[in-house]
Amino acid sequence: MKWSESYMPSRNSEIMQRDLEVIWHPCTQMKDHETLPLIPIQSGKGVYLYDFDGNKYIDAVSSWWVNLFGHSNELINIKIKAQLDTLEHVLLAGFTHEPAVELAHKLVNMTPKDLVKVFYVDNGSSAVEAALKMSYHYHLNKGKRKPIFLSLTNSYHGETIGALSVGDVSLYKETYEQLLIQNMQVPVPLDQTIDASKIALDGLENLLKEKSSEIAALIIEPLIQGAGGMHMYHPNYLEGARTLTLQYDVHLIADEIMTGFGRTGKMFACEHAGISPDFMTLSKGLTGGYLPLSVVMTTEDVYQAFYCDYNEHKAFLHSHSYTGNPLACAAALATMDIFENNDILGENEKKAIYIKKAVEKFIHLNNVKSTRQQGMVTAIELEGYDAQERVGLKIYEFALTKGVLLRPLGHVIYFMPPYIITYEEIDKMIDVAYEGIKQV
Repeated sequence: MKWSESYMPSRNSEIMQRDLEVIWHPCTQMKDHETLPLIPIQSGKGVYLYDFDGNKYIDAVSSWWVNLFGHSNELINIKIKAQLDTLEHVLLAGFTHEPAVELAHKLVNMTPKDLVKVFYVDNGSSAVEAALKMSYHYHLNKGKRKPIFLSLTNSYHGETIGALSVGDVSLYKETYEQLLIQNMQVPVPLDQTIDASKIALDGLENLLKEKSSEIAALIIEPLIQGAGGMHMYHPNYLEGARTLTLQYDVHLIADEIMTGFGRTGKMFACEHAGISPDFMTLSKGLTGGYLPLSVVMTTEDVYQAFYCDYNEHKAFLHSHSYTGNPLACAAALATMDIFENNDILGENEKKAIYIKKAVEKFIHLNNVKSTRQQGMVTAIELEGYDAQERVGLKIYEFALTKGVLLRPLGHVIYFMPPYIITYEEIDKMIDVAYEGIKQV
C-alpha cells in the first residue's frame, strides 16, 4: 500500500512540508519523502504517539529502543520538573551534583559485581568511544601497545568513527572505511544453540592465541545484535568469551546500550551468563527514553591505571559538555525507582511468553523464514525478497495506516514495545504485523 498526499490531513501536511524545507533526518534517504510522508507527532501518552489530527500509533519499537515505561510517564515527569527548579546543568569537572552521585551509586549496586566506577557520557556511540579509548589507554599505561580491537561479525556499536570501526553492518560502515581504526572480527554464533556458540568460541580462541598481544579489547552486544537484524545467540558464548579474554589479557566490553534495563529478560544481558565484563556501556533505556545520557561502567583495576599525580599522558582526558546532566540523571533516577518499586521483570516475563505464543502463527506464512525471541525483543525474519524490493518499507507503510509504528530492519520485522504495553495492545501490534507480512 502506498501513501499519497491525500492520506495526510492538512495540519500534518503543513508541518511535514515545513520540516522537509530544513531538516535532514537520521538514517534516512530523504528522497523517499517525495512519496513517503513524515508523521508529525504532537504528543505521546503511554504506548501511543498522536499526530496533529488525532490519529494514534502504537510505538512498537519504543522510539528507537529507548522508551521503557511509556511516553509522558507521570513519575518521570515529576522528577524532571522538580530538578528543573533546582539545577538544570553544571559542568562535571571539578564539580558534582546529587542526581549524578545518587544515580552512579544505584548503577554500581545493580550492575555486575566488578563494575564499581561510573564514567558519564551523553549518548550510546560516545559511551562506546570512551570505552574503546579507556581500554587502549589502560594497556598503554601498563606499558603495552595494543592498537587492535576485536568485535563480532554482524555487529553494530554506533556511528561515530571509533564505534563505526568496531561494527560490521556494511550499510553504515563501507563509505567510511579509510577513516576507521584497526579492527578484527570473529564470527558471531550462527543461532541460539549451544553448539553454535561453541563453534564461534573456537574461532575466538584461535585468533586470541595468535593476536592477543596486539588486541586491546573484544566488544560485543550481549545476546542480541540490534541493528544486525536482531540476530540472537546463546549465553554460553558470553561465558566462554569472558573466560578467554581473561586468559589472554584482553578486555571485554559489553555493549548493553540496547540490551540493558530489562530488554532481554534480566536487568542486563550479561546476567544470563553470570559474567562481569571490564566495561559495560549503558544508554537508551537508562532515562526511560526521555533525555540523552550514557555511562561507561568499569572496574577498580581500570580506574587505578589512570590514578596518579597529574600526568597529561596518563590521565583520561575525555569529556562532553553535557556529561552527567542533572535533568537526564533525574529522569534516570525516576526510571530506576520504577524498577525498584514494581516487579517489572516478572511482568515482562509473562508478556514475553504471551508474545512468543502469539507469533507462532507467523511461521506458517510462506514468506517467513523464522521467528526468534529474547525477553521483550521478538523478531520475524522474512525470505524470498531482493533487497531492492524494500519489503520492510512496505510493511512499515501498511502498519502506519493501521495505527502501529513498526520500523523493520531490512527483511526483519521486530517488536520492542514499552514495558507498559497491555495484552490488548500486544494483540493489535502482532495482528497488524501479520496482515502486513501476508500482504507483501
